[in-house]
Formats: sequence, structure tokens, C-alpha cells
Amino acid sequence: MGLFRSSEILGIAESALEFALAASEEAHPNEYMGMLRGEDASNLGLDRDGTVLSEVLVVPGTKSNPVSAEFKPIHAPNDLSAAGSIHSHPNGVLRPSTADLGTFSRNHVHIIIGAPYGQEDWQAFDRDGEEIELPVLDIDPPEEEFFDFTQEDIDRELREEDNR
Repeated sequence: MGLFRSSEILGIAESALEFALAASEEAHPNEYMGMLRGEDASNLGLDRDGTVLSEVLVVPGTKSNPVSAEFKPIHAPNDLSAAGSIHSHPNGVLRPSTADLGTFSRNHVHIIIGAPYGQEDWQAFDRDGEEIELPVLDIDPPEEEFFDFTQEDIDRELREEDNR
């Protein structure tokens, strides 16, 4: 069955889209580029089969200028939940270029964000470069535990040190 219960993309988390819009505006006049991480809808409390685009992954070493953005595939995160790509077009054109189409076959969905980077200044495409509807979902991605200890653990450790 694969990583996700269904490969159907149900939508993009509002927080992921907002991050990408802000990053695109900050990168202007250069292009912005990132990868989209997918999360099984059931892990987000949705009672549906499918995948939600939940986060934008920033790829180290991405090079960009006003007409392109690229990264070496070796620098891409080794992340099995990668489900798509997202990048900006500082000229505001919400259509894939020939170069964009050459990379679209690698994932399920691709989003282009255009200047001036507002809530309506983006369009999603399938791997063939055809426009698709992609709902924006008001969901909270699950919190990932970066550290495997809590504040209680720290306090306990400090008390033990004081008692030594």
C-alpha cells in the first residue's frame, strides 16, 4: 500500500501555504523553492483516506535567481514523505515553464506561487502540468518531538546534581 493509505492529495495545510507565501515574498526578486511533505490524513485527525501536504521542506544549497531555482538532488532530504514541490515565479505567471514540466514527473503535486504572494496568488498542478484544485485545510500538523526529554527530565537531572 505504500507510505500513505491513499496517494490522493486531499489538500494543503494552511500553515504550510502561509510559510511558502512568506518565504517566496522574502526571496523576491529571486525564485523560492522547497519540497512538500505529505502526512497521512488519519494522523491529522481527518476521517478520510489520503494525504495532506503538511509542511514545506527547505533544501540546503538551493540556488536561485529571478528566473530559476535549483538544488542538487543529493541535497534533498532523504524523506519518504516528500509528496511534491513548491516554488515561486517572481514575474507572477502561474503557469509551469518548460523547465518546471521537466521536474514535475517526480512527485504527485506541484505548486507555483506568483508575485505579489497573496492568498490567491498560487496554483497547483499534477505531474503532467495540468491545473488541479487543491483545498487549503485548517489543520494543525502533528508536533514532532525534536528532543526525547521533557522539562521534567531536566529538572530531575538538576536536582540530582544538586544532591551530589
